[in-house]
Amino acid sequence: MVWNFPPTPKQLAATAGVFAMGVVLIAVGSNLSYANIAPQQARAAARRQFFKEYLRKKFDH
Repeated sequence: MVWNFPPTPKQLAATAGVFAMGVVLIAVGSNLSYANIAPQQARAAARRQFFKEYLRKKFDH
């Protein structure tokens, strides 16, 4: 598609549609990220605790 200046109504609509789709994708991604944060934090805490215990057993005689 060749872009003319000033943009035609069809080009403005396409630009607005692509922008809106980007906003929707970012919103969905951030929602999913926040929805799944608790299990990720729990895994990180368990990993941290395991590593602390591992180091304590290895270096505390």
